[in-house]
Amino acid sequence: MRAAALRTLLALLLSASAAAAQELSARLEWVDRVEMRAVANGVVDKVLVTMGEHVEAGDLLLRMDQREARASLLETQAQLARGVVALDDARRELDRAQELFDRGLIATEELKDAELGHAAALAEHESERAAVAAAEVMLERTELRAPFTGIVVERNAYDGAVIYTSLQQAPLVAVAPTDRMLARALVTSEVLRRYRPGQEAAVIIRGERRPAAVYSLGVEAVRIDPAGAVYELDVVFDARPDEILRPSEFVKVVLP
Repeated sequence: MRAAALRTLLALLLSASAAAAQELSARLEWVDRVEMRAVANGVVDKVLVTMGEHVEAGDLLLRMDQREARASLLETQAQLARGVVALDDARRELDRAQELFDRGLIATEELKDAELGHAAALAEHESERAAVAAAEVMLERTELRAPFTGIVVERNAYDGAVIYTSLQQAPLVAVAPTDRMLARALVTSEVLRRYRPGQEAAVIIRGERRPAAVYSLGVEAVRIDPAGAVYELDVVFDARPDEILRPSEFVKVVLP
């Protein structure tokens, strides 16, 4: 009798727990979406990806015409080389002036002039080094590379397209990660107040239940219904490498 009573109690507890859980309709969204644009006016030399293509972190997605950036880099490198020669000359002149001063053959003013000449050459050398570094950065920025492993979700550039940074409304390429996805449900403020980021949850995808966690809670209402304001509640879960999940697919979110 006691064992039967325990089984009955356990069944009631499980039933109550299941009843307390909420199963909500939700839709899939990307966890992140990085939109990539050109940082300088130019012409698209080559687009190397297509919509829906999977890319690895660091993969080249798009390359702008690099001729002007390469010419600028060569010019600054040449200036730096000339600056190195000038700095060496100024250092030798300072050493010579110091030696003559130590022997009492020149005045203090002449030594100071040599010191000032060396300081000016050193400052010019540092400025030229900075110019080379800036030119290298501008050359790097003619290439758009994948910031992480993911999928190309938008492509608005084509070979030969002329790009003006002030007129870029849409990104040239957009990339989203595929290792995690969001399931976004719409809930009332009463439901929203019950949860905090990090709480355990679950997602039901194509009949399969998977572990998840509350990711974020909406701050501004997405709409106002007769029953009250409606907010977004996001849960995050790990996606599998071999599956294809797309935004706006409908799933179920289970909240405790």
